[in-house]
Amino acid sequence: MNDNVVTSPDCSIDEGATVGYEHDSDAAPTEIGANGTVRAGTILYCDVTIGADFATGHNVLIREETMIGDDVLVGTNSVIDGYSDIGSHVSIQTGVYVPSHTTIEENVFLGPCCVLTNDPYPVRQEVDLEGPTIERGASIGANATVLPGVTVGENAFVAAGAVVIDDVPPNTLAAGVPAERHSLPKELQGENTLV
Repeated sequence: MNDNVVTSPDCSIDEGATVGYEHDSDAAPTEIGANGTVRAGTILYCDVTIGADFATGHNVLIREETMIGDDVLVGTNSVIDGYSDIGSHVSIQTGVYVPSHTTIEENVFLGPCCVLTNDPYPVRQEVDLEGPTIERGASIGANATVLPGVTVGENAFVAAGAVVIDDVPPNTLAAGVPAERHSLPKELQGENTLV
């Protein structure tokens, strides 16, 4: 563990985790709230602020300028590429990719291996990166892809394997490739309750 980290005394950091990786000589220390668990193989950059009850799986990467709320799980082999805001009560499952400049609000579920993107023209044009916004209570299914600048609305549900190219209104189901919008079935209506 690097000296450039501030943790509460009841955080658990596995041997083999790197906390406080310095990307810049004047970077602020990594901060982790009470009851944190950081597992082996995880790398947390400096300039990362994390709330209480945080947990990672193994081999997680969280880059600089990331703000994470309370009660957040980041699953094994997930990457948060920095300059992003993640609210409280968020579950990021195994193998998820969160690009820079992404906003994830409270009570969100990101299923295994879902991919959020931030570059509309990879290596073709010079553009400002813009990740998606995942609003409060939304769920993204396994292996779904959400394109740059897309907003997934409050309590919306993105089906497994969907490719979301347009905004998803609140309380809407997005399914298919490219994703089409549908009314939420009764069993998917309401807020996430197990995040």
